[in-house]
Amino acid sequence: MTALLAVEQLGKSFGGLRAVADLSLEVPRGCVAGLMGPNGAGKTTVINLLSGLLRPDHGHIRLDGVPIEALPAHEIAARGIARTYQNVRLFAGLTALEQVIAGCFLQRGASLLASLLGLPAARAAQRRVRARAMELLAQVGMAARAEQLAETLSYGEQRRIEIARALGAEPRLLLLDEPTAGMNAAESEAIGRLVHRLRDSGVTVLMVEHNVRLITAFCDRVSVMNFGRALVHGTPAACMAHPGVQEAYFGRRDDAARIQALR
Repeated sequence: MTALLAVEQLGKSFGGLRAVADLSLEVPRGCVAGLMGPNGAGKTTVINLLSGLLRPDHGHIRLDGVPIEALPAHEIAARGIARTYQNVRLFAGLTALEQVIAGCFLQRGASLLASLLGLPAARAAQRRVRARAMELLAQVGMAARAEQLAETLSYGEQRRIEIARALGAEPRLLLLDEPTAGMNAAESEAIGRLVHRLRDSGVTVLMVEHNVRLITAFCDRVSVMNFGRALVHGTPAACMAHPGVQEAYFGRRDDAARIQALR
């Protein structure tokens, strides 16, 4: 597989704290990649750098071979990277459908003036966006909740709405920051199956996760971080068996049995 995303010697510090230190990794096109590491390893900082919410101190981020590290967040989104957040961030007072319509901002195709005047082209664009938003809700299994206020939905349903909203930008690369946090085993399994369907539809996924079972079952490849650096890259099984990974998670190289229990 060719790399859709290539990160080279990426670095980011906050004062005297090096959150990301000379990180290099690749995400092949058409795969589900996992990014793992203990708390404080720098995983969410990486997601913020990839999506443009933070600017790296040094290093390169290439999407399909094109450098994007200097671009603002909205231009990175337009190039094909969308994301969700560690904590659900939905708009208060909007229905599930309206949340996803908001995520389709790159697809509207009508000028602000045309929209304000209610011109035929603008109305046609609104119908197209609404239809696309309904398709995305169906894709994540939430079409039946389209007209319900998002804040009244369950936590797991809100996660699905957030994924649908990110898909509204028609990304080539979808960044998921702990998409199963707070979910039980059945809910996590359902998110894993959804991620596979997204991959099979042509979306490459990079998923930050602590859920070892989910990573092992649903990721094609994994990168493990510790103290801001890449510790190991490879298949989930190979990474879980790596002594450095066992030490990073549990503090002892001979504690492989605990990783097996998590899996």
